[in-house]
Amino acid sequence: MQINKSRVAVGFIVAGILMAIFGASFILVGQAVMNDQVIKNTVLDPKNEFSYTMWRDVPVPFFMAVYFFHVVNPKEILNGEKPMVEQRGPYVYRKTIQKDNITFHPNNTVSYREYRSYFFEPSMSVGNESDVVTIPNMLVLGASIMMENLPRGLRVLLSATFKAFNEEAFLTKPVGELMWGYDSKLVDFLNKYLPGMLPTSGKFGLFAEFNNSNTGLFTIFTGKDDIRKVHRVDSWNGLTTLSYWRTPQCNMINGTAGQLWPPFMTKESTLPFYSPDACRSLELLYQRQGYFKGVPLYRFNAPKTLFANGTEYPPNEGFCPCRQSGLLNVSSCRHNSPVFISQPHFFNADPVLLDYVLGLHPSEEEHETFIEIHPLTGVPLNVAVRLQLNLYLKKVDGIGETGSISEVVMPMIWFQETGYIDGPVLSTFRNNLVVLPAVMEYAQYGFIGIGLVVLLIGVLLLYKAKVKLFNQASVCATFSLFYLHVACCKVMHVLLQKEVEKVCMCMYVKNMTHHKRSSSSCSQQICVIKKPNVPRFLKPGYLFHMFKL
Repeated sequence: MQINKSRVAVGFIVAGILMAIFGASFILVGQAVMNDQVIKNTVLDPKNEFSYTMWRDVPVPFFMAVYFFHVVNPKEILNGEKPMVEQRGPYVYRKTIQKDNITFHPNNTVSYREYRSYFFEPSMSVGNESDVVTIPNMLVLGASIMMENLPRGLRVLLSATFKAFNEEAFLTKPVGELMWGYDSKLVDFLNKYLPGMLPTSGKFGLFAEFNNSNTGLFTIFTGKDDIRKVHRVDSWNGLTTLSYWRTPQCNMINGTAGQLWPPFMTKESTLPFYSPDACRSLELLYQRQGYFKGVPLYRFNAPKTLFANGTEYPPNEGFCPCRQSGLLNVSSCRHNSPVFISQPHFFNADPVLLDYVLGLHPSEEEHETFIEIHPLTGVPLNVAVRLQLNLYLKKVDGIGETGSISEVVMPMIWFQETGYIDGPVLSTFRNNLVVLPAVMEYAQYGFIGIGLVVLLIGVLLLYKAKVKLFNQASVCATFSLFYLHVACCKVMHVLLQKEVEKVCMCMYVKNMTHHKRSSSSCSQQICVIKKPNVPRFLKPGYLFHMFKL
């Protein structure tokens, strides 16, 4: 029985050691295995069905919410008073994205065009596209600024043209027409006699160029040769740099196309991407950690320096000529029209801009641009890109339509594009990249913990067996007394003088010289002495080992 217990103890010890080693090995190689799987499923390759389909079809609902700054006092503005605006909206549009003309190249890049379409969502909107709002007339006020440095006679002629077509400084029209275009005899006239002056040859609208259009020819890296380059833009419309700005740094095309990023992000990582609509590369900075529907994320947001002027942030000097900090002059890529973009309600901009226009209320929660991204894979989980379109206004001599307008950067609309992972895509993402790694992590530490417990149990069992056997003194002797002769392997009675309290059965006789061991010896039994005061005439040579081997 003692041998069996010892073997059980040794078995526990071996099992515990093996389990602990397995768990420790899992820690060493488990993360490497996970990283390898992430790389395999991040590389842009038609063979990677999940990642390729997600990139190509973007199975995430995107929405564009548009807010108009309705001008409350247009007549007073023409008299030099401060503009007052009232926010209207949101008018929400569902955005669909589809990549086409996908071509893979031998240098581990892929080219494509991305087409986008917008569909009005009445249930998500406050109001309808038939709502009427008043905004500055870009055709009149924008063209006036563009003609400011021409001879006065031409400016007067332009003013007469405006009057002939009944064009005024402010425009009151339905939301749908302002968004996607309206018929204008002035537009037809300018396109006929001054071709190229306007960005459109058809209807004129704030988003007329965006609907059913593409964002240009992008060529990005697939990541096959270097996973750190995956999704990074190699060229746009065949260009590796831009020509809109004044410095090489500002003309660089940095980062991705703004949908996916390389994996293995850290808190020191940034989120650069190129935006054709903003005519430049933008970069978001790490803000904090968080969770989106149970998935861990890093939140990146637009820093205050994003649209800062060159005085406040010298690297932005190349984007000038600048006005107040917080405004980006995009006239160089918008046919020289005096258009500025900013964050909504001049959030993170020079506070003086709020003094020039009444009715603006910047808020970090409502107007901040952010992208929440899964750092291990570089997949965005929740996105909100928010921008505001502004028009620079001032009185232009010779053009009566400008009246006595005070110099001001006038907000027209602001919009936000939002998207988030949900439904089956979220479930697949969470199961493969959150639940499974968590189970693996818990399993590796579980193996170590259980292994240590099993090892401890084995050690305790072995120690207990040793102690028990040590306390069982086996005495086997042959000796002659006056009234008793004891042979080995027989049941023994109580010895003389109560020197031995209890005697059971003994094994073989050791150092036996006068008696031969019987062939019928029951060698499987032992003699137990509970009371250790053995008679003196039992010499040490007669003591026998207690182990049963």
